Amino acid sequence: MSSQSEEGHEGKSPLRAVVVHPAPRLQGSKAQQDASQDVRRHPEARLAEAVGLAEAIDLEIVATDIVPLTKPRPATLIGLGAVERLAEVIEEAQAGLVVVDAHLSPVQQRNLEKAWNAKVIDRTGLILEIFGARARTREGSLQVELASLSYQRSRLVRSWTHLERQRGGFGFLGGPGETQIEADRRLIGDRIVKLKKELEEVKRTRDLHRKARRKVPYPIVALVGYTNAGKSTLFNSLTSATVLAKDQLFATLDPTMRSLELPSGRRIILSDTVGFVSDLPHELVAAFRATLEEVLEADIIIHVRDIAHPDSESQRSDVETVLRELGIGEKVDRGLVEAHNKIDLLDPERRLEIQNQASRTTHVVAVSAVTGEGLAELLAHIDETLSAERQTVEIELPHTDGASLAWLYRHGEVLSREDGEDNVKLTVRLDAVDAVKFEKREGEIFGAVSPKP
Repeated sequence: MSSQSEEGHEGKSPLRAVVVHPAPRLQGSKAQQDASQDVRRHPEARLAEAVGLAEAIDLEIVATDIVPLTKPRPATLIGLGAVERLAEVIEEAQAGLVVVDAHLSPVQQRNLEKAWNAKVIDRTGLILEIFGARARTREGSLQVELASLSYQRSRLVRSWTHLERQRGGFGFLGGPGETQIEADRRLIGDRIVKLKKELEEVKRTRDLHRKARRKVPYPIVALVGYTNAGKSTLFNSLTSATVLAKDQLFATLDPTMRSLELPSGRRIILSDTVGFVSDLPHELVAAFRATLEEVLEADIIIHVRDIAHPDSESQRSDVETVLRELGIGEKVDRGLVEAHNKIDLLDPERRLEIQNQASRTTHVVAVSAVTGEGLAELLAHIDETLSAERQTVEIELPHTDGASLAWLYRHGEVLSREDGEDNVKLTVRLDAVDAVKFEKREGEIFGAVSPKP
């Protein structure tokens, strides 16, 4: 790699960055129909999110700009006037990097780099860089790298030094390495083949773990939501876990699972997952499909929303879009459980309004993961939702069958118990799968079981 690649362009600091958000303008009904979902967002909020993403990898933001975008230009995306104006801003700020909060074609990226004499990365490259720096599990690292390969394959201006890195990032912030194009192309192809083989091994191991968990029939409850919505804080509050919870975009990347006891005494497995984001790169949606299998198999999906965020409704739409891309649109259509989080950040009037709306709406609970307010109601709602899918049965067992009694208390919800001289009569609420397991376990004893209306 050349000294220019190592030190930035003409002495500029590669950690000093300018963030640019091209804000599309709606023109007429057709444009309104064709425009992306991000048009609904406030440009200022979208710019703030892009700044947050850049800060997540410790970039020093020295300038920001919102560029109105009437019609995308094939060569530079934004207009020539904006390109020239921003060149002056970038030079004055001595920034070695420009983050463009949009998807750039390889041609657009190269042209902007020449015009601005600085490194340019787009939204996809930035998100992949964050994921590369944050992934901790082996599968997470492999999947992020595979996603980065899909992205880089069409961008032959990228260097490939990150293949030898032990940690952090994927080298999008490095130099162009134009003389290594052919070697890069060969390395990319070889690495993709190797990664896919390694991922298959990891997936087989995860399948075995998943099957083992299914033998312990605990329902899975998955937390999903926009990045920084407070999922990890809620997860920690409910499970007393120590998952990283920071006021930072993409603080959690690898899924974490913990056992949790509900008010009824029933145990569930709670899963904390990676946060979604608007315009999530398709490379990541595909690559993280396996990681999000816990969501696909979840008995209940809880959508954690930052109800205090000005774009909360748009974020909700983004999350549901990704869930549909993952193949669980049917669950979205039926309605997800929504935890309206961060009510502690609302003013008293707005807070009361949100709480009243939640009390009148099925499947919505107003909570504060920080203060603990509403968490009891959320657990009760999960309990009630799971119980609605259970069947109530009456079982009679001899006092001597302590193992079966213990099994019922562990796997079911004992509603009543009547101890006679020789037998114990129980009214128990069981999942259908547990009822079948108990029938196989007890045989003729199960003949005493009768479903209750």
